[in-house]
Amino acid sequence: MEQRKWFKAAVIGILGCGVALDLHAQAAAGAMAPIAAQLPLSGRTGQAGAVVTAQNPVPSGSSVNTLSSSVQVEGDYQGSVPSSEVAGPPLQLSLANAIRRGLESNLGDIGYRNSIRQARAQRQQAFSALLPTLNGYAQATEEQINLASFGFHFSFPGFSIPAVVGPFHYVDARATLTQNVLNITALRNYRASREALAATQYAAEDARDLVVLAVTGGYLQVIAAAARMDSARAQVAAARAVYQQAMDRHDAGLAARIDVTRSQVELQVQQQRLTSEETNYAKLKIQLGRIIGLPPGQEFTLTDTVPYAPLTDLTIEQALTRAYANRADLKAAQAQVQAAETAKRAAQAERYPYVDLYSDYGATGTALQNSHGAFTVTGSVRFNIFDGGRISADVEAADAALAQRRAELADLRGQIDAEVRQAFLDLTTAEEQVTVSQSNRQLAQDTLAQSRDRFAAGVADTVEVVQAQEQVAAAEQDYIASLYAHNLAKASLARALGQADQNMQQFLGR
Repeated sequence: MEQRKWFKAAVIGILGCGVALDLHAQAAAGAMAPIAAQLPLSGRTGQAGAVVTAQNPVPSGSSVNTLSSSVQVEGDYQGSVPSSEVAGPPLQLSLANAIRRGLESNLGDIGYRNSIRQARAQRQQAFSALLPTLNGYAQATEEQINLASFGFHFSFPGFSIPAVVGPFHYVDARATLTQNVLNITALRNYRASREALAATQYAAEDARDLVVLAVTGGYLQVIAAAARMDSARAQVAAARAVYQQAMDRHDAGLAARIDVTRSQVELQVQQQRLTSEETNYAKLKIQLGRIIGLPPGQEFTLTDTVPYAPLTDLTIEQALTRAYANRADLKAAQAQVQAAETAKRAAQAERYPYVDLYSDYGATGTALQNSHGAFTVTGSVRFNIFDGGRISADVEAADAALAQRRAELADLRGQIDAEVRQAFLDLTTAEEQVTVSQSNRQLAQDTLAQSRDRFAAGVADTVEVVQAQEQVAAAEQDYIASLYAHNLAKASLARALGQADQNMQQFLGR
């Protein structure tokens, strides 16, 4: 009987060792070879949209304005998260206040804020690969084993071991710790994730500059639309006065009916222009409200007029120096290159040996009250012998991403140079057009006054007066367009230099 118990205990002990070895085999199998994190091919992925100013030449004609100026807001920068669901009392909105609201609510900026959160999470994931992993488990096993299925056949004179052992049970409770002692790839993956986070933070700064440009451009559009609307109202009032004057002269027998008809047509033309300008003004206000996050239907009035003020004391060379030092998108591209360089080194490090540690400690036995302490400490050094070209492929992919990001950095430098120079050219042209349009505006008004005096004196008909009215309207439009082009060129230059919020206040005086 004692011998049967001894053999049974021996068999159970052997099986227990097999279970332990199986657990260690599973732990060893769980230690994966280091794999470099592959970055996207381009560092420009995930752009939320764009804000672009355009100064395009228009066909030559009677107008002195040779630039058609506009600001194009695309993608997320067109939208925002409203500050409230219900419109409040009418607002007095300055440019500085509009920019502040835009930076708080514009969807383009909000998207990059969330991108920073994602990049921080990815950096933490990469860092976690360098830290120990501590887990615990407790298990209770009830088991019955058919020894014959394992090839055990015991037959000794005087005793025998049953083919089926059990049922028996055991408990095991322990904590396990795994640690990458030396893993160059994981370390470089973490460094690459830090550079990627820095690139995202710089991209978010650049997004803020685009928001500032979008808000400023929208604000200037509304100012220009309001000026055109006011001019159209003045033209309607002038046309109505001429029409009334023609009616009075006709009733007095001093003018032909054609003079009345001609002045009436001019009045109706000016009234239609006013209707169009009022509609355009209302639409531009809605667009501006969307960009800066005003509640739907919120009424507001602009408080800044942004008058003409020449930009002095800034040369192209100084502007380029400031742009290369301050442009956040350039810093983001440089960080993207550094991330790609680190990612390539991480891929190359996949060939290096790596050291990991596995340990556990706990208690095992037939029951917790009958358990005993047990521990394991295993250190291993692993190295690659043959991987079918996987590492070479990882290095090639990382090198392609690095080459692409270096090309994008070089392209961005050229783009910054072009943006600064184009802004200076637009600024110079707009300044000259403002000067000419101011002179033409005054001359057209003088011509209209003289034509009305001539008509009142009976030495001219309404043809001359209508022509003079059209000249005044055109001159007013030229002046408004040239002033808008000049201020928009300054806004474009402020964005081209980086730190758009500060530059906008300096250039526009707000």
